[in-house]
Amino acid sequence: MYYFDKRLQYPVKVESPDPVFARMLQQAIGGVEGEIRVCMQYFFQAWGSRGPTTKYRDMLLNTATEEIGHIEMLATAVAMNLETAPSKVQEASATDTVVGAVMGGENPRHLIEGMLHRHILSTGMAAFPANSEGVPFDMSHIYASGNLAADMYCNVAAEATGRTLAVRLFNATNDAGMRDMLHFMIARDTMHQEQWLAVIEELGGPAGALPIPNSFPQSKEHEKFNYNFFATAADGSPPPEGRWTHGPSLDGKGQFSVFKNQPMGEEPVLGPARPDSGAQSEQIA
Repeated sequence: MYYFDKRLQYPVKVESPDPVFARMLQQAIGGVEGEIRVCMQYFFQAWGSRGPTTKYRDMLLNTATEEIGHIEMLATAVAMNLETAPSKVQEASATDTVVGAVMGGENPRHLIEGMLHRHILSTGMAAFPANSEGVPFDMSHIYASGNLAADMYCNVAAEATGRTLAVRLFNATNDAGMRDMLHFMIARDTMHQEQWLAVIEELGGPAGALPIPNSFPQSKEHEKFNYNFFATAADGSPPPEGRWTHGPSLDGKGQFSVFKNQPMGEEPVLGPARPDSGAQSEQIA
């Protein structure tokens, strides 16, 4: 069960409404890096959480609920940036070629007019659950595996890409109100990255969590290959040297080494086509 407060989690103010920036903010709402994604990801991870302790479920539920507040802030920001937008698409104009380049290198007028069509006809100058191109968020980027460590790594990646987007949005506007809102959201992304890494540390850190799932006995792996870096350069050039090519593995259970990739199997030869498969007669024995 959830409760709501009519007040925003953090103030949202717009000094100079900007339809171009409203379009860009849609990415932070319904893009693959956006707040709908992390909100739903954390909820589904929590709802499926199993284990002798409920603290990880409770933590995820708290953070997922916080993300609802972030969606609300961004939706409010989109609506406020559209307050002075033209009510007719043909009145829309945009001449900032830098913004046009950032948003895909297309004619910026076409970009703004396309999004204004949606904001005018579908939502009455309000935000909607889609990215900056108007593509609806479809939940295909929600990762909830049922494995706590795997989910935490997914969450770190989600917050890292979300923070990257928020920084780009911060740099894309000179509006003091929008920058103030974004500097709050960037800070929360920092905390959430640290939060998920802290869970991994509680699970024993990378050494204890890896390989995921750590409940599968490695004796059942093909242990000859579990810490090899496969070098696949056809010209025989040496592999890129790094932490992954030599020294102890991160879980402390093996040694990294380099294996020159080569065929270990046979050329596949499939049987003839079935008579009822619709293949050519030459394919059927």
